[in-house]
Amino acid sequence: MEANSSRELEARNYLEKHRIMELLTYLASALLFFRPEKPREYLISILERLRIAKVSGVAFPFFMDNSNIAAMFQMLDSSNKGSISFIQYKEALKTLGLCTADEVLKDDGLGITCEKFMREVNKRTQEIWSAF
Repeated sequence: MEANSSRELEARNYLEKHRIMELLTYLASALLFFRPEKPREYLISILERLRIAKVSGVAFPFFMDNSNIAAMFQMLDSSNKGSISFIQYKEALKTLGLCTADEVLKDDGLGITCEKFMREVNKRTQEIWSAF
């Protein structure tokens, strides 16, 4: 039993260290968002762009630009208040593969504006890609 626990712990640590689960969740979210005709080729192209960006030092490939992020925010802000709740914010990050269910985020009680939402989505996306 001990060997299995040790292997499971090693595997979990490896996945966390290399942020593999975040990458896989993000790739799955991108597939569901864009719904390409050829999903395997689409995933290969994403990973190839990531490899090229890493080798050449160019900007990492972002698959949701600010207009996509703003559109998502507007869907969440159905009453046009200009902000969304912290719960909506965390769920959106989880849906995009940018936050885990057990991640602790700090709620300042002020609500989340579109600018803050875009900034956080872009920051978290950059963190995921630069880990590779």
